Amino acid sequence: MPRTSQQLHTHREPVKTRPAATVLLMRDAPTDNGETVLEVLMTRRSPHASFLPGAYVFPGGGIDALDAAPESHALTDHRPTQNAQRITEAVAGIRESFEELGILLARHSDGRFADAADIAAIDRDKLFIAQCAERGLRLAADDMRLLAHWTADRTSPKRFSVPFLVTRMPQGQEPVADEAEQFEPVWVRPGDALAQHKQGKFFMIFPTIRTLDFLQRFATVQALLDEISRDEEPLWNCCPRSGLVGGRETRFMDHESPFGELALVTPDGQILHPLDWQSERAVPLLKNVQRLTAPNPGVMTGPGTNSYLVGDPSSGFIAIDPGPADPEHLDKLWRAAGGDIRVIICTHSHPDHSPGARPLQDLVAQYGKPKPPIRGLASHSTARVDSQFAPDAELADGETIALHGVSPEGAVTHTLQAIHTPGHAANHVCLLLKEDGLLFSGDHILNGSTTVVNPPDGNMDDYLDSLDKLDVICEQFGVEFIAPAHGYVIEQARAAIAKLKAHRLAREAKVLKAMQALPRGTLEDWVKLAYDDVPERMWPVAQRSLQAHVDRIRGMEPGN
Repeated sequence: MPRTSQQLHTHREPVKTRPAATVLLMRDAPTDNGETVLEVLMTRRSPHASFLPGAYVFPGGGIDALDAAPESHALTDHRPTQNAQRITEAVAGIRESFEELGILLARHSDGRFADAADIAAIDRDKLFIAQCAERGLRLAADDMRLLAHWTADRTSPKRFSVPFLVTRMPQGQEPVADEAEQFEPVWVRPGDALAQHKQGKFFMIFPTIRTLDFLQRFATVQALLDEISRDEEPLWNCCPRSGLVGGRETRFMDHESPFGELALVTPDGQILHPLDWQSERAVPLLKNVQRLTAPNPGVMTGPGTNSYLVGDPSSGFIAIDPGPADPEHLDKLWRAAGGDIRVIICTHSHPDHSPGARPLQDLVAQYGKPKPPIRGLASHSTARVDSQFAPDAELADGETIALHGVSPEGAVTHTLQAIHTPGHAANHVCLLLKEDGLLFSGDHILNGSTTVVNPPDGNMDDYLDSLDKLDVICEQFGVEFIAPAHGYVIEQARAAIAKLKAHRLAREAKVLKAMQALPRGTLEDWVKLAYDDVPERMWPVAQRSLQAHVDRIRGMEPGN
């Protein structure tokens, strides 16, 4: 984890969460053409409610102590895989569905679902469990399936931790709102609810919107239930994070690319960090880390090449990947460092990373500072003509470069350790900021895409071995964040590495299958099968990594 002393913002402890449960009551509704479509039951909260007034929501509420009581659990039918927590959540969801909408998710001992007579006999304002027991009803917890788990934003003044449970609407029952907390029950197709929300007619909050967005891919309730995991774990577990896009608060889930950067810069959830890609000024990520994105966006570079500055005014700075030889970009990088750049490091020799090194070195010296040495690895003979690079001194694997300064708390050190990671390029180097557990990954690990491994300078065996090497380093030094050369910061470093390796091996399995299906085929033939999930316009680029996979597969054949 980054040092507390290097965090940009004063920590604010989020409000503690309270447990709750939400129920998505689903049904298959007929359409005009004789087909069926999935619908979900929603209600409008009271305009006077203290929490989410006027919002359209799924029924639900806080978990009560009685929901977890042994007598409540004893009154449920449940699956053997549902533990006590899952049963408690189901009981709370069943109780709230009845109290808010008069929906009774319970059965008689002979398996008959509760009917209108049962509903009429149970008072919403009295103890629900006791009344069900008196009528011999058992709660249908076994029909409740866990879809997702949402936790309210860290900045929310009132925070709930909420499983979203899915169940079918019982036949013969009709929702009747309590007219206190909930009003206007309505059956709605997920896509229609989202369309009305965009028109400003159907106010919903972020978790509701994202859940509906997921639901609209399913045509029937059964199709949704088939998708839900049988291990009693949610399909996703998310506490959203918010940043500023165009100056406006925007939320993100943990699978979305800005999420990791927000976790690094504003770990307690404060909505302060701008996410707009721009090349005008450096963006602080920590007190000792700045990112300036070069104005070279494109298919291969994403929003542009990230140049990083490590250090502070008292220690001076190390510049990582000065990028292309763009005078304006280099001037902005130099100014962001106050002209005090002590070392320039290039992660590899590609033309969007290293050509700016010499001009930046000259710029520093031009204004009276010592000429900073350029470090890295020289390009190999396999490098392309446009990727020639010669450092002032080679950067040995494991070598460290340290800056020393003084902070308000006292002496401070910023240490970068070199990690040789061939694969994307033969001379590729990653850098570990040891004190803050931050990995600068160059092009080896990217946010939002996989890097190209282009033989002969690129090598897939080397690439995969380097991923394993980085995983060991991340475990050893407790690395949680990765700062890539393209895209936002990535969180959960080891999980990201594991996912990337799994993706590469899965792609290789498709390559092998394509080669076996067309043993006399060419790269042009195989790319159509192995990269059928990639837009055709990207196949020429994909063929580079395809060649690397082919080389690796052939290298594993007997006799090689």
